[in-house]
Amino acid sequence: MNTKNKILNAAELLFSELGFDNTSLRSITSKADVNLASVNYHFGSKKELIQAVLDRYLGVLMPEVDKRINLLSEHHPNANAENLFELMVEPLLMLDSVRPNGTRTFVQLFAKAYYESQGHVRKYINIHYGDVMKRFNGALYATVPHLPKEEVFWRWHFALGSCVFTMASSRALTDIAAADFHEKMDIAELIRKVIHFVAAGFAAPGAVNIKLYPERDIA
Repeated sequence: MNTKNKILNAAELLFSELGFDNTSLRSITSKADVNLASVNYHFGSKKELIQAVLDRYLGVLMPEVDKRINLLSEHHPNANAENLFELMVEPLLMLDSVRPNGTRTFVQLFAKAYYESQGHVRKYINIHYGDVMKRFNGALYATVPHLPKEEVFWRWHFALGSCVFTMASSRALTDIAAADFHEKMDIAELIRKVIHFVAAGFAAPGAVNIKLYPERDIA
């Protein structure tokens, strides 16, 4: 294995276990058994290393998602939100071909990037895969014409939060399901459960403003 891949593999393992903020370059070089100069040579900085780790997966995931968005819009113009989210399942499962347990690892990495506020990751995705994201968002808006864009923004934010929590806790959740309900569940089934829940949120009617503490008449 060459030095660059040794660094990527070590970084991926530590990032997924400890998070980005709690993983130092020194711990990565120790795990990879390389010197710090080799990290600087191949990646330049920790941020660029994080992006490279994620891009091993994004480079497989995003083109497949894009292809399926085009097929969905061509053959199923009246698709709903669940149809749209469902098209992501197979591309996500394909990530096991990138690395062993690649699907779970990628989602854990993405989750950590989300809740550790790694803003450079969002910028990187917008630069390299912005066209795919625009097509996905356009397809999503088409499935929920009853919602204004600001409402779609909030529901997408809540959906991401649900996905992040579920996938970051996937091992614990599948263990609980097996122990409490005798339900054996693989990663594909877990993803589909999340999709069903998220899609229901997008299909719900528009939000209604409700005052929790209505003003009282003053005598």
